[in-house]
Amino acid sequence: MGPRVSVIVPVHNTERYLQRCFDSVAAQTLGQDRIEVIAVDDGSDDGSGAWLDAWAENHPNVTVVHQPASGGAGRPRNVGIERATGEYLFFLDSDDYLGTEALERLVAMAEEQGSDVVYGRIVGIGGRPAPVDLRLNSPDVSIFDSPVYWTLAAYKLWRRTLIEKHGLRFTEGYLINEDIPFAAHGVLHAEKISVVADHDCYFLEGRDDGSNASRQDVDWVRQLAYVSGILDMVAAHVPEGPDRDKLMERHFHGEVLSMFGAPYLARDEEGRRAMAGAAAPLVEKWMTERIARALPPRLRLRAHCLRTGDLAQLTAAVEADTARELGPAVIEGARAYAAYPAFRDPAAGIPDEVFDLTSRITLRHRLTDHHWDGPVLRLTGTARLEGLGAGTEQGAGILLRRQGYTYWVPAETDEDGHYTAAIDVGHAADGGPLPDGIWTMRITAAAGELVKDAWLPRPEGSAYDGPPEPRIVDRGRAAGPTAVTVFHSDPHRHVNLDVGATRYPLGRDALGAVRVGPLGRTTVEASATVPGWPADAPVHLVLTAPGRAPFVTQGSDSGSGFGEDKVSAAAGLRGVPAGIWELALRLEHRGFLRDLPVRGADGERLRVTVRPSVPRRLVRKARSTLDRARRTVG
Repeated sequence: MGPRVSVIVPVHNTERYLQRCFDSVAAQTLGQDRIEVIAVDDGSDDGSGAWLDAWAENHPNVTVVHQPASGGAGRPRNVGIERATGEYLFFLDSDDYLGTEALERLVAMAEEQGSDVVYGRIVGIGGRPAPVDLRLNSPDVSIFDSPVYWTLAAYKLWRRTLIEKHGLRFTEGYLINEDIPFAAHGVLHAEKISVVADHDCYFLEGRDDGSNASRQDVDWVRQLAYVSGILDMVAAHVPEGPDRDKLMERHFHGEVLSMFGAPYLARDEEGRRAMAGAAAPLVEKWMTERIARALPPRLRLRAHCLRTGDLAQLTAAVEADTARELGPAVIEGARAYAAYPAFRDPAAGIPDEVFDLTSRITLRHRLTDHHWDGPVLRLTGTARLEGLGAGTEQGAGILLRRQGYTYWVPAETDEDGHYTAAIDVGHAADGGPLPDGIWTMRITAAAGELVKDAWLPRPEGSAYDGPPEPRIVDRGRAAGPTAVTVFHSDPHRHVNLDVGATRYPLGRDALGAVRVGPLGRTTVEASATVPGWPADAPVHLVLTAPGRAPFVTQGSDSGSGFGEDKVSAAAGLRGVPAGIWELALRLEHRGFLRDLPVRGADGERLRVTVRPSVPRRLVRKARSTLDRARRTVG
């Protein structure tokens, strides 16, 4: 059988990274007999070619091809494609490396799902960020409603029949973006794209000497002409409309407007005009209003200046971004605007919507703890609106929502976004007690009238995974005590408040037993976990039966104090009418009344059988008759 995967490695002057790279291939759990490696030395002069030859002598599945330098990774990858015989192809850059189980997991996903392309989770190292953070395994994703189109680099698993059917090849002679036409064309034609996100598959190296291809100076005018062909290709495959705009937005982000940063400022006046002149037709031809609205203000402003030909404002905007000189955002009502020098400058005449960053503001938050302090639920965490710039004054709070009701509880915050919120069940409803029901809780952060909110997640790394435990909370003189539960909803583990124990019953662990004493006296006893029950509040045992009035026993009762967990009671059965009764613990205090069903050791509802009692007069008469009979017989 031939190899399952052909790993194609273009090499150009990366000798110091080769050992790590090729060790990662040799360590693959897929097995070396199922992997062929095609290493293409693209005119290296640092000893990389000799290193590859020495490696191949001891690894029979490795083939080395030597060729003159071609000016990019496109030519050596294409050579590798021509020689590959594997069912799948994987393109590995020689300064990067694979996770140990990467190929096994990628191939398994492709075989299970029939995938043409499989993305693996990418990890950036050496200061280089991963292009996209893939979080969830996905057997079938669309390029239009997932982030996969935002990472068009070559390092993925490709089915060879897809490559052959559509004649996919890399662009030769370009130092950057040579893989975009290959990858974009490939994913546009793939019948199924899958993602392996639960394993670190690919480690992306950021070279400390700045020699990554993406950091090299290039002919940006030539590069923009090349990008123009990419946009034409996308337009030829995707009809005009929202789907095309989603793909075009990615290219304006990554290949058109991103060039107008440090590379733009490094040019002289003539070079800047040439770059702007090459980019302006792309903006004019392909940028729709939908794309412009989706871009962040820094790119939207560059596009506006390119379209209007305002080179002075373009340079000022790029300089402000590069120097990070922007102050806090301008907040007006529920909208925020980037504070560029040209904002509302009459001489510039740029519309406010170019600077609008409201949709780009994100709420970053986490909950670190929640616990009860008497009737108050205390929550601590962080909540911060990001994208407004340093120095923007912000606040936070908790939204409580139930059908027909919404209440807001302010939190104490510091300048770093740490907050403490106190939800007093007796006063959280605009000063009054919270009514019974299930209350969802959302975290809010605000800057002026600009407010964002999100579900309140369970505390990170918390031990709150056990069954939620209701407790008694006093809502004050008017409303009195009630049962309250904090629980985490499935499947997203959001924090909710159950007032009245409507979903999670109080005292679910109530256990009891029937005891018979040495003199034949029968007693019943029961206990339950009820945090917060006042020490001076009564606890009774109640016997219930269908069609009969409840019988409240008389005997010894005991309660518990705040902060303790257990309530218990015991009583004799004297005076209980005959019959089969079920036992319950009754909690009653200041208008609160709740009967807790009691179970026996077998987990079933505890039943007590009370037999009919015989009057003492008849007992004495029966004993007298029996005594006479004994004397007569004797």
